[in-house]
Amino acid sequence: MKHLFKVAVIVLLTFSMGCTEDKTTNPFKSGDILFRGRMDGSLSEAIDAVTQTGKAHHYTHMGVVELCNDTVWVYHAAPVKGVTKELLADFCLSTEDSLVVGHFRIKDSYQAMIDRALETARQHVGQPYNYSYILEDEGFYCSEYVYELFVQDSIFKLNPMTFIDPQSGEFHEGWIKHYKELGIDIPEGEPGCNPNGMAANERLKFLGQVK
Repeated sequence: MKHLFKVAVIVLLTFSMGCTEDKTTNPFKSGDILFRGRMDGSLSEAIDAVTQTGKAHHYTHMGVVELCNDTVWVYHAAPVKGVTKELLADFCLSTEDSLVVGHFRIKDSYQAMIDRALETARQHVGQPYNYSYILEDEGFYCSEYVYELFVQDSIFKLNPMTFIDPQSGEFHEGWIKHYKELGIDIPEGEPGCNPNGMAANERLKFLGQVK
């Protein structure tokens, strides 16, 4: 009986711990936002070419951190994978030396919103990727997903999307090809968001690059 009691106590303690944060040694906190850039692929290049902010950001992808028992997970929406939860190492995985991952944190006055945002993040896991970048369409693209997590708190704002290359003044060739394959018109001017623009948000603070 005593043995069974000890086992029951251990099981209860294990479940009661749940998802906790190591606030003393881990540089990450739940709710931190990671911005990834300089990835291979024509779609990433097309995103970067038309969304520069003038602040030296070259981010084409983003996700939200959840710290569980000192393990760093990242929720994000990616082509092929859709909305997924991955280990930090997998989120940062690349065969390219120039990969950059920026570590940002929502400022203290907005931290109370994190729990609700992460609950929403969990609910959307498994949704498909939104290749049209039109908000009303099924699924999420990466910045749309993060925008949706904080939409009730108005952390981020939508802006008219552009697919025009500022160098040429014409639609970027990558986007012309992308939307031709989808069989729809380029949604120029429709409301949307992008990683470069969201990284420039004054409600975020930059903590450094992920090593």
